[in-house]
Amino acid sequence: MRAKGLTRTLLAAATAIGLMSPTQAAELGAVDEPITLSLFEWTGQHVTSQIYGHILREMGYEVEHTTAGYLSSGQAVADGGITVAVEMWGNNLGDFYPGLISEGKIEDLGDVGISAREGWLYPAHVKEVCPGLPAWDAFKSCAQAFAMAETYPKGRLLAYPADWGTRSADLIAGEGLDFVAVPAGSEGALVAEMTSAIEAKTPLVQMFWSPHWSLATIDAEWVDIPDEVMEKYSMVPPRTFNAAWPGMKDKWPAAYEFLKEFRISNDIQEPIMGAVDNDGADIVALTKQWVDENEALWKPVADKAAM
Repeated sequence: MRAKGLTRTLLAAATAIGLMSPTQAAELGAVDEPITLSLFEWTGQHVTSQIYGHILREMGYEVEHTTAGYLSSGQAVADGGITVAVEMWGNNLGDFYPGLISEGKIEDLGDVGISAREGWLYPAHVKEVCPGLPAWDAFKSCAQAFAMAETYPKGRLLAYPADWGTRSADLIAGEGLDFVAVPAGSEGALVAEMTSAIEAKTPLVQMFWSPHWSLATIDAEWVDIPDEVMEKYSMVPPRTFNAAWPGMKDKWPAAYEFLKEFRISNDIQEPIMGAVDNDGADIVALTKQWVDENEALWKPVADKAAM
């Protein structure tokens, strides 16, 4: 979607933002010291982080964005080097983050608001070589149809980048599937392989997630992985939340209250993601445009958070 059409689409998403219950008014706090928001490896997360940053600046804060490893960011949050780890996916954190939260070293700041899903995705044309799809038993029996030179005779499953965890590999090993999990290099690599497979009509199955702009532009389907398997390997629809340095509530009280209450939706994320990834739009400028044009959606939350 091009940026000039963004306003109309995003305004249609107004009802999807939670203007939550009134917050207790709070002082701004240390406006001369920057709040640091994380940037991880996928565009949707950058959209969320940048929108937060623009709004916090409108509230009077200094804000910095810092690139961090998804799982390794936990210690930086606990130490206060990162104020908020933005958009953590609760089913993809292993034991480290939950442990820090249970010990009180990181605070669960509340839901992001997006409706998320993960699983194994394949181009629709793959059903020509595996006609039983999306059924789980059919998928398992078609492993060799997904084989590549480096995995033959086993099928190749394109997994998340290595820094995002090993759930696909764990599922393959734990369930004895005839597949090899091959980590992708990035979000862009996942999208590029799916696009290429569709154009060339070659077999592909990969780990993927929503919300993502590409799902509106490709003909692809999810493998029907049984619920008990999804549960066992932490692939059930996840809760997405923000994780904060516990000192935030005292150092930047109004920012803390705002982020506890404000919500982002799929309908906000996806068109901005598409404009950035497809049209080369500047994500900082485009998220600022959204904030400027949708003041009615975020300002009541900000006003309730600050005196």
